[in-house]
Amino acid sequence: MNLSRRAFARVVGAGAAAAVLPPLAIVKPLFAATTPPSDGVRLSANENPYGPSPAAIEAMRDAFARAWRYPDESQDDLINAIAKSHAVSRDQVLLGDGSSEILKLAAVSFTGPSRKLVMAAPTFEAIGAYARASGAEVVNVPLDAEFRHDLAKMGAVPGSGLLYVCNPNNPTGSITPREAVRRLIDTVPAATAILVDEAYHHYAVSSDYESVIPAIASRPNLIVARTFSKIYGMAGLRCGYAVSSRETIRTLATQQAWDSMNVMALAAALASVSDAQHVAEGQKRNAATKASVVASLKKLSYDIIPSETNFIMIDVKRDVRPLINGMRTHGVHVGRLFPAMPHHMRVTIGRPEQMEAFMRAFSEVAA
Repeated sequence: MNLSRRAFARVVGAGAAAAVLPPLAIVKPLFAATTPPSDGVRLSANENPYGPSPAAIEAMRDAFARAWRYPDESQDDLINAIAKSHAVSRDQVLLGDGSSEILKLAAVSFTGPSRKLVMAAPTFEAIGAYARASGAEVVNVPLDAEFRHDLAKMGAVPGSGLLYVCNPNNPTGSITPREAVRRLIDTVPAATAILVDEAYHHYAVSSDYESVIPAIASRPNLIVARTFSKIYGMAGLRCGYAVSSRETIRTLATQQAWDSMNVMALAAALASVSDAQHVAEGQKRNAATKASVVASLKKLSYDIIPSETNFIMIDVKRDVRPLINGMRTHGVHVGRLFPAMPHHMRVTIGRPEQMEAFMRAFSEVAA
């Protein structure tokens, strides 16, 4: 396209004018929406309805000035902060475009036509799809009667290249006891990788739960995935990471696209790492609202799987699909059908007013 000198001057002038506007005048509307979306009450994706901390939002605003740069330095800063928080070296940390990227890298690195993926049923399903795309057989081992991973059966599957343990587990909200996880880590052959997904780590309060990051020091085949999508309220920004041995991190990194992170997400994550107050507030809000909803549901004689997450699984004692559709007609969106648990409804814990709307709709639909 040809531009006259005058037209070119107008374009340059418009750009210069925009450049001198106060940053908040441009950026603020992007972060102004803190109310639920207009499509109803969204309790379907285990998101944190309170969003990122004020410090993270301010960091994103400042990061707009660096949008023209590649994210190398920002990645280094976040890696250093994460490594310090977990008492590991920086070459034991790999950032990802959400923890979902970490799961994909693990599937590509450790599964294939001759190496199986072993996972629970039900659990977070994305890694199964990634493994199948790599030509791997996916072995689904049902949860036990207490909705815990049956780690003894999972560890006994021959030909496994990767064991996936989601703890706390999605979609059940349950945990697998620390002693069982320790036994698995201690007994699985070094040639088999173990990926423990701790996306909901910050919500777990049970004394029977623990993070396995400290075990990485003695188990090079262990990988831990974390995310900023849950307690940090950054699901839409996409930022996660893996912690593992140096060798395993190098293996994962060879499969990763260069510069898969963006500077806004990196800035928000860096600010969030040191914001202990925001984490504590999120934990308290979630616990209080969850307790209230569970109490209300129990008064209606419904059973709920004990949850160590920001969602609950309700036994509706019948086919859940009509109830899911019925809730939608009331403007309340809950979790989809999980085929392994056709009588259970997964519900994210939202703000108190959102959960009041949920209870009103549920009382009508389930009556």
